[in-house]
Amino acid sequence: MRDSRDRVRLPIFAMVRPRGGGFVYSAAEFEEMKRSIDVARDAGMDGFVLGLLFGDGRVDVERTTELVRAAAPLPVTFHRAFDESADLLAALEDVVATGATRLLTSGGAVTAPGAVARVAELVRRARGRLIVMPGSGITAGNVAEIVAATGVSEVHAGLSSAVARDTEAEAFEAEVRRLVGAVGRGRFA
Repeated sequence: MRDSRDRVRLPIFAMVRPRGGGFVYSAAEFEEMKRSIDVARDAGMDGFVLGLLFGDGRVDVERTTELVRAAAPLPVTFHRAFDESADLLAALEDVVATGATRLLTSGGAVTAPGAVARVAELVRRARGRLIVMPGSGITAGNVAEIVAATGVSEVHAGLSSAVARDTEAEAFEAEVRRLVGAVGRGRFA
């Protein structure tokens, strides 16, 4: 994290996740998440990305709120654990209640382009209480359409479908330029 902070001028958000797999965490894993926030803050990170659920898919509001408070004053993005919720509208209200500033979602679908109407509904229901940021499957070829259809002000694009290997830095940079150019033609504020 320190090396990244030294080399990158853009904001960097640290993923706070003690292990792969699901998003239901034990008490020990939760304690590790709190320690991870402290370590990332000390390394100069600009914010955090995390998500906690109960076994039935509901947002773990109490413990997520505790992590949001531990992260303060830095912003927290609730990640795509959200998309595993059975009731996305109830989950949206729960995420808002945690104090998270941003929600990363594919609208409950495999990719965001497959749930544009649902993402737009989440944006409307959020009413500016947090930023709804669609992610998964966003490319330079579809970003302007997604922005126009949903009214989002931010998107998350990993671009893994455009660039398959880490060794393809030039191709990755070209795709980032295409994405930025497409967004420039979109409706971003």
